[in-house]
Amino acid sequence: MRVVMFGYQTWGHRTLQALLDSGHEVALVVTHPKSDHVYERIWDDSVAELAAKHDVPVLLRRRPGDAELLQALRDAAPDIIVANNWRTWLPPDIFDLPPHGTLNIHDSLLPAYAGFSPIIWALINGETEVGVTAHRMDAGLDAGDIVLQRAVPVRPGDTATDLFHRTVDLIGPVVRESLDLIATGRARWTPQDRDRASFFHKRSIEDSRIDWTWPSEHLERLVRAQSDPYPNAFTYYGGERIRIVSAAVSRARYGGTPGRVFIREDDGVVIVAGADARTGRRPGLLVRRVRTDDGAEYPALEYFRVMGGYLTAQPQALAPAVSEPVS
Repeated sequence: MRVVMFGYQTWGHRTLQALLDSGHEVALVVTHPKSDHVYERIWDDSVAELAAKHDVPVLLRRRPGDAELLQALRDAAPDIIVANNWRTWLPPDIFDLPPHGTLNIHDSLLPAYAGFSPIIWALINGETEVGVTAHRMDAGLDAGDIVLQRAVPVRPGDTATDLFHRTVDLIGPVVRESLDLIATGRARWTPQDRDRASFFHKRSIEDSRIDWTWPSEHLERLVRAQSDPYPNAFTYYGGERIRIVSAAVSRARYGGTPGRVFIREDDGVVIVAGADARTGRRPGLLVRRVRTDDGAEYPALEYFRVMGGYLTAQPQALAPAVSEPVS
């Protein structure tokens, strides 16, 4: 089949490589220009450079739909369009142009986690598996009929980086197998159950801000979901922003006010957490390592030299923490 690809970053790069390896003819590639958005500088293998290396024509677009692009698509005469990590809406006169329509590759187990940053959101929410779905694009957001889906388990301690690598490795096999099913007429398209659908927005720095009223189990997953090279989960201490690099759920239960720098436990310092922390029925977040804005990283036991004071969502100017008598 003749294929046109729309894609961006490493997801698009892996998709294009799969197409080049598949035996199908890649007639045209459409990709975005490089971006300064913090999340789009991560996993930024260049689709344009890979296409140029293989003498495939490339068009750069922030958004589709102009007359030049539409004419280029008609001239390419694709049997199918394959899209992965195209960051804006494709109109029907594009996604319905080829005889086989547009195959979209999405890094979640649809119908759950349609939209953006699905792996990060899934990890925050404690899902037990993540994966990749190949579906036919329609006017909805990641809503079209599914032809193929592959999953990998979320293991204890997994970070978003771990899950990125395991799911991105699924792209090649999913793309090649999906195209073979379509080309040979063996594809079986399964409508999505819209009652099970969920939709998530793009992440920004604001989404990494720690809310100490979250339960510690959720905060521990947030820290793993914002693992390097993603912008780390952050909070403020004594007016300075700090990033939480490593954390766990405390062994013991601790009560008080959310955000309180409370007590040493094992290899870290416990921060009181949870909207019902006053009951003393919940564990806290055991912070193990922190990073300051200058890039320096510290064990929590070294950074929090005395107990007391609070971690806050905003940069409040606080008096230095002092050791307090037990009462």
